[in-house]
Amino acid sequence: MSVPSARPFRLRSVALTAYGPTVVASTGHGAVMPVLALRARDLGADVGTAAFVVALLGVGMLLASLPAGALVARVGERRTLLLGGLVDGAALLAAALTTSLAVLGGAVVVSGMAWTAFLIARQGYMIDAVPTAYRARAMSVLGGSHRVGLLLGPLLGAALIGLTDLRAAFVLAATLTVAAGLLALVMPDLGTTERAAARAGGHASVLSVLREHRRTLLTLGTAVVVIGASRSVRTVLLPLWAEQVGLSAATTSLVLAVAAAVDIAFFLPGGWLMDTRGRTVVAVPVVLAVALGCLLLPTTSGVAGLTAVACLMALGNGLGSGIVMTLGADAAPVAGRAQFLGGWRLCGDIGSTGGPVLVGVVASVAPLATAAVVVGVLGLAGTAWVARWTRRVDRGTLAG
Repeated sequence: MSVPSARPFRLRSVALTAYGPTVVASTGHGAVMPVLALRARDLGADVGTAAFVVALLGVGMLLASLPAGALVARVGERRTLLLGGLVDGAALLAAALTTSLAVLGGAVVVSGMAWTAFLIARQGYMIDAVPTAYRARAMSVLGGSHRVGLLLGPLLGAALIGLTDLRAAFVLAATLTVAAGLLALVMPDLGTTERAAARAGGHASVLSVLREHRRTLLTLGTAVVVIGASRSVRTVLLPLWAEQVGLSAATTSLVLAVAAAVDIAFFLPGGWLMDTRGRTVVAVPVVLAVALGCLLLPTTSGVAGLTAVACLMALGNGLGSGIVMTLGADAAPVAGRAQFLGGWRLCGDIGSTGGPVLVGVVASVAPLATAAVVVGVLGLAGTAWVARWTRRVDRGTLAG
């Protein structure tokens, strides 16, 4: 339940406790992501194996979604954030120091698991700390904080790598994730009464909570899978299409940087729209913008066209900053909330992992342009599904 407030709520009241750790931890992960495949290559991996090592981050997130929900239910958000930061830091430090490709892969899996626990705990804290009327704006800024960190991380990482070597990015990330975990110590430990009551009556199992709310997970949860897939396919399609039309790596990076700026520019308006006009008005553009962008992508052949498509997709994604967390908060029950959020996180991770897989499967048997069109058509169908179930949320009839 949200905490009642006698005075108007201000987002700055949760700036240090929620947004601070998010920016710090995301900066660490942002420093590592561009060079993770290169680190694997340094340890002897071929191109395919290096790509697999990068994919292991998503594998770790998938594996940990449900256990992380159970952990939060038992120890609370603050302790989970602290534990997640420390474990993530240890894993990233191991990735920096190891000379074994197998150890690097294991460290990446553990880092993904810790990151998922961090995300679920952070979402649970915001549900308690923020009044319902401000929920979407708070979650949107949370998503925006993550984007800011992912933008800062590569810049800091590149500066350190220039002074030393690739391992410096991992050491930086380890330091920042531990710092993010320690920042959790300044946040209040909300939900202690509910946890004590659950402990006295026996904690509900994750499976029992998911079974009880299976209708929500199979309907609105599937919409979240669609949103997650839409967001992830653009990160694969845009660079591949840029290469196909002959753009250099530097030009491609510049195009994606422009799109990232558009993305960040729209997270505040998106949060305001969700709180004042409902979830549908934001959830639909996330999927629709990517679907239209995919359909338009094969018509582009240069920088201007690719930039326009990338910005279209970024606009939808920016408006939808925090939409998955907001919908999860809307749907989460009071009893068994953390366990439910673990299942909710799993839905998002399935979409994020499945989107690039879909592109890869279609592109392996057909031209990349065909893959873009297929994804675009599926995105249009997904837009209709997302619209149907988010409208239920706006009308308060999700369970009906």
